[in-house]
Amino acid sequence: KQWYQRRVRGRQLVIEVRRGTDTATVQCITFNRDSNYLCVSSDKGTVHIFAIRNPELNKRITVANVGYLGSQWAMSSFTLKSECSSVCVFPPHSSGAAVKNAVIALCYDGTCHKYVFNNDGNCNREAYNVFLDITQDLEI
Repeated sequence: KQWYQRRVRGRQLVIEVRRGTDTATVQCITFNRDSNYLCVSSDKGTVHIFAIRNPELNKRITVANVGYLGSQWAMSSFTLKSECSSVCVFPPHSSGAAVKNAVIALCYDGTCHKYVFNNDGNCNREAYNVFLDITQDLEI
């Protein structure tokens, strides 16, 4: 899928980013507080992080595939449980704490994942919680 950021006047394409080559339904698109990063999650269980203000941090395709040349690929990404849809947020920075680039993914299976990433594209899970056990029967 493609995501376009356009200037208001003249509608000039500023950046084209791509989350993958296979068909997927985008579940969430969100910017961090200062619009440096864009996060996109899909029904494939993948979360992609793009650098918007420093697009040179994004990966670029090296083979000239029709329609993909010039597209930018995620600077960082991670995969949740296969085909698990999620909603993502960039958490606020704690005052006095070291600044970490992080994304929190809340999944429809009741899990919550916190990943930290850096500008080199490294991404690691820092926290994991289960808030809803969907295998339990509810008594009414």
